[in-house]
Amino acid sequence: MTLHHPLAELIIAAAAGRFPVADGGWHRVPPWLPGLQAVFAFTGHAVLALADEVSQSELLGSVVDGYGGAHDPRLISALAGVDGWIDSLDLVLAGQGSAPVMQPGQASPSDRRSAFQLVPRPDLWEHPRARYAAMIRTTPMVFGYADRSCTTVAIVSKGIAGLPELSFELDPSQRGTGQGAALVRDALRLVPAGELVIASVAPGNAASLRTLLGTGFVPLGSIQLFRKATG
Repeated sequence: MTLHHPLAELIIAAAAGRFPVADGGWHRVPPWLPGLQAVFAFTGHAVLALADEVSQSELLGSVVDGYGGAHDPRLISALAGVDGWIDSLDLVLAGQGSAPVMQPGQASPSDRRSAFQLVPRPDLWEHPRARYAAMIRTTPMVFGYADRSCTTVAIVSKGIAGLPELSFELDPSQRGTGQGAALVRDALRLVPAGELVIASVAPGNAASLRTLLGTGFVPLGSIQLFRKATG
């Protein structure tokens, strides 16, 4: 049986409709990546992925609670420190992979190629979206369309709590054309059918949020990542 990070277990359960009890409380879990810490809020309950150096007494004396206090800017600022890095507050949504199941001998090579519109695009590793994914996630895989003049990108990584996470961005020439939904659907075909895929998006990014909702993603909660300064 695959063992998941404690927050991943909660996210998987929430995606299946089993949310934590909305008791206004919170609890802590260890970080899933060294140095990367987080506050995750479900409805009425918060989860803090914190390093051991953060004392329980420090938290008990803070504004943290499960009713919004976990995202209080004063808390995040205190946890990250004056010189720390604080990410934007993001909405976390869940979808499902839809990779076609093809048994040997059941599809020709041309059929297999047509099933996957996205192809590996190592030339897009320097895309800002790909570089950002490499900062906060592991094993990022960068995909795009075969046309090398198109900078549309999709990145599949191990992200929040080690779960598959999708991020994407359209080529500037394609924005506002409705192509975002096609990109997300194509990206989901890179993940085994039925496997949970999460995506995080800033609430103000209405275009990406509409795209994710329109392709079957559902909201689960919110997250804010941070790192304390080193050195």
